[in-house]
Amino acid sequence: MAGRLDGKVAVITGGCSGIGLGTVELFAAEGASVVAADIQDEKGAMLEKRFGGRVRYAHCDVTREDHIAGALNLAKSEFGGLDVLFNNAGISDRMTSITEITPEGWDWIYAILVRGPALGMKLAAPLMVERGGGSIINTASIAGLQAGWGPIAYSSAKAAVIHMSKVGAAQLSPQKIRVNAICPGLIATSIFGASMGMPREVADQMAARVAEHGAAAQPVPKAGVPDDIAQAALYLASDASAFVSGTHLVVDGGITVGGRHAWDQTMVSPFAQILGVTPEALAEAAAAQS
Repeated sequence: MAGRLDGKVAVITGGCSGIGLGTVELFAAEGASVVAADIQDEKGAMLEKRFGGRVRYAHCDVTREDHIAGALNLAKSEFGGLDVLFNNAGISDRMTSITEITPEGWDWIYAILVRGPALGMKLAAPLMVERGGGSIINTASIAGLQAGWGPIAYSSAKAAVIHMSKVGAAQLSPQKIRVNAICPGLIATSIFGASMGMPREVADQMAARVAEHGAAAQPVPKAGVPDDIAQAALYLASDASAFVSGTHLVVDGGITVGGRHAWDQTMVSPFAQILGVTPEALAEAAAAQS
């Protein structure tokens, strides 16, 4: 049975852990040749060994344009070109408020989360034109859609990614290069621990805690895992999404559908609270109607 990415070449930044790793695994299983771009050299070497010639590793700090160029050029030299770029590498700042940010911290977040994908799109476009088109996917976040899901620098950067994807699509779609974003919700990765200042090893352990308790946080009673985002990226990378460009795909288990009262029947809506309606009164009214 043919894979959905047979013959395609993809570069995935942040490809050695979390969402990136899950996407490398899925893309390779679906027939793609993949460059995993990351700064985790030991994990990158293990990936190459695991997948043989199907996956290559590139050391890539996405704040460095030359590193991004190196990863993309590796795709061309090793696999013949570039069809898919998944700008996924990311990190979160600590849970600080607007009154606590520093210029250095703000610039660092934007360099990774916004400038990195922008440079990736810039450098990928000529390589994709050579192949007759391609697909660029940017990792955004529900934090870029609503307040309350992340620190302010991270959240505003992810909002920038969503709009940058739309503007990028307007400019590149005429060249048959589609640009879209994915907005993950609560996904079991190390980014939550990292946002609290934990070392990488401890942050990786935090992912297991998110997986254990995440199902209770949203309407869909299942913990979000990297494969949920990888499946969305697979759709956007494949020819199945040939008519999709300039949009963002929310993959969040329904967590952004509304306040918890919208889906949790044990909660009273803010409107009911304003009217002074108690849970007991609601239960009595429901019983009277039954």
